[in-house]
Amino acid sequence: MDIVLGSTLLLFMLPILAVCWLAVRLDTPGAAVFGQLRTGRDGRRFRMYKFRTMVANAEELKASLAHLNILPPPDFKIPDDPRVTRVGKFLRATSLDELPQLFNVVRGDMSLVGPRPTSFSPSTYDVWHTHRLDVTPGLTGLWQIEGRGQMTFDERLRLDVTYIRKASLMYDLQLLLRTFGAVVRRSGV
Repeated sequence: MDIVLGSTLLLFMLPILAVCWLAVRLDTPGAAVFGQLRTGRDGRRFRMYKFRTMVANAEELKASLAHLNILPPPDFKIPDDPRVTRVGKFLRATSLDELPQLFNVVRGDMSLVGPRPTSFSPSTYDVWHTHRLDVTPGLTGLWQIEGRGQMTFDERLRLDVTYIRKASLMYDLQLLLRTFGAVVRRSGV
């Protein structure tokens, strides 16, 4: 299902991908798409793709902004992050920045639905956190709909465990529809 639906979505989204790519390129210097190492199934690291929504040197600026972080480590979130570009704000609000992950789905690194892959390695996980590594990470998941960026890692993990216990084709389709609704309403951003 992931490969067929992901490939179909990718074909339909090509014009939108092209417009987003151009908008990012015109807004700020630097590559429009970036790959970030993420942790997938069985702790395997892979490069996840996204449209760049921050200035090109965002990682270099992170240390100087650490005092503004509102989530406990290993998470990092700053309200009204000054590194986010004008186009980046729109891409994030509409979740269009996530569209390049359809390539990850087609490649088999990700599924359409599952726990979101973390940017930190499994060595930072507590033992109970590793349960999320039993399944392929997803483009969307339960926490994308229920809380998104405001939840701590442990809170997201509890939702991931709930998803893993309930996982089925019907449940995945239900979560995909709910994600579409959340994106249209721009809720939880």
